[in-house]
Amino acid sequence: MMEIIVISSFLTRNSENRNEKALLVGVTYKNCGLMKPISCADVDLFRIKRLCIDVYPDDNITTMIDHVMKIFPWCEIIGRRFPICHVHMDGTIIEVSSFNTATRYKKGVEISHHHTKASNDCDEKDLLRLMLDPYASVVYDYMGGIEDIRKAKVRTIIPADISFREDCARILRAIRVTARLGFSISKETAHFVKNLSSSVVRLDKGRLLMEIDYMLAYGSGEASLRLLWKFGLLDILLPFQAAYFSHHGFRRRDKRTNMLLSLFSNLDKFLAPNRPCHSSLWFGILALHKALSDRPRDPLVVAAFSLAVHNGGNVLEAVKIARMINKPHDMKFPELLDLSGMDVEALEAGVRDLAESVRGALLQMTDEHFVSQAMADYPQAPHSDLVFIPLALYVKVFSIFECVKRSYDKKSLSKQDMKINYESLANGSGSVIEEHQCFTGMLV
Repeated sequence: MMEIIVISSFLTRNSENRNEKALLVGVTYKNCGLMKPISCADVDLFRIKRLCIDVYPDDNITTMIDHVMKIFPWCEIIGRRFPICHVHMDGTIIEVSSFNTATRYKKGVEISHHHTKASNDCDEKDLLRLMLDPYASVVYDYMGGIEDIRKAKVRTIIPADISFREDCARILRAIRVTARLGFSISKETAHFVKNLSSSVVRLDKGRLLMEIDYMLAYGSGEASLRLLWKFGLLDILLPFQAAYFSHHGFRRRDKRTNMLLSLFSNLDKFLAPNRPCHSSLWFGILALHKALSDRPRDPLVVAAFSLAVHNGGNVLEAVKIARMINKPHDMKFPELLDLSGMDVEALEAGVRDLAESVRGALLQMTDEHFVSQAMADYPQAPHSDLVFIPLALYVKVFSIFECVKRSYDKKSLSKQDMKINYESLANGSGSVIEEHQCFTGMLV
C-alpha cells in the first residue's frame, strides 16, 4: 500500500479574478525531502479540485504528516484520525491530505473498480469522486460521479453506515456539499447522516470549526443551517441556535424563514467560494442574533446599533441617522418590538444595552455550562456541551462589537464607499477589524 500526497489549492482569498493562474507547490520525498514547484500556467486554478503531486511509500499517516511539517513548519494540523495540513502561502491556503492507492475490501462489501491504475486512487473519502488530469484536460470518473452530478445527488461511494463510522467528518462534508451545490442527499446517505449525527462530537474541535466555517463563510450559510437543523446536527453543534428553532416551532423540514436564516441569507449574497469571510463574522452574527432572540429590541435600537458598529463606534452619529429612518421594519420577526418613539437619550441607552447583551451572548456561547443548558427545555433533544469556538476567535468577535462601548463620541470610521474589501473580509487580522465592523453593520 502506498500513500499519495494530494495538494488541494483553495480559492485564493486575496483575488477576485476567476481566471487567475497559480503556481502549485509540490512536495517530493524521493529526493531528500526537497520541494519541487509544478507550473500550472495553462490551467485555470478554479478547475483543479485535487492534483496528485508525488508518491510516498509509507502507509503511516503520522509519518506523512511529520514529513509535511518538516518542509512547511508553519502549517496548521487539523484533526487526529484523518489529519489535514493547511499550509498558508501568499494569501492562499494549500490543503494537504492523503488517500490510499490500494483497492480495499471490507467484510461483506466489495469495492468495484475499473482495472486501471488511476481507478485505484479513487477510495471512499470523497462523496463525489472525480479525478482531473490538468495537463491532458481529462476528467476520470470511476465511481459514477458524473451521473450523480447530473442527478444533483450526494451519496457515499461505499455504504453510508460504513463510510460514516470510519470517518464521521464525512457527515459534515455531506451537509456542506449538499448546501453549496444545491443538491439533495440520497435516501440511504440521508438516513445515516441523521442516525449517526451524534458521532461528530468525536471530531477534533479544530476540525469542527473548519467544517462549520466551510458551511457558513462561503456563501451557503442559510442552506447549511437548514440542513444542520433538518438532520439534528444543529442540536449538537450550535445548541443555542437549535433552541431558537425549537422555541419558535420551526419544523425540521420547514420551508419558512426566520430572522437567523434571513441574516445568513443576506450574508450569502455577498459571499462565494472565492469570496469567503473570516469566521469571526458569522460567529458575530450568531451572537448578535442570540442577544436579540433572548430579549427583543425596538427596531430603531437595532438600526442604531448596526450603524454604530458600521461607523466604528460613533453612537451619537448612529442615533442621529437611525431617527431619520422612516422605512417600516419586518413585522414577522419576534426579535423586533413595535416602534416605541424613543428619544435620543433612550435610544443611546438601548444601543449600550444591546452591546452589553451581545458580549454576554459571546460568553454564553463559549462556556460549556451555558451550552449544556441551551436545550434544557427540550429533553428529547440530544445533550451537548460542545464548545469548538477557540479563545482567539472569541477575542476577534469581541473586538468587532467593543467599539460601541469604547467610543461614544469618536470620529466616524465608516467607509466612504460601499465596495467590499474581500481580502480584509477573509483575513480577520487586527489591522482589518474596521472592515469587519463596516460589513457587519451594513449587513444587519
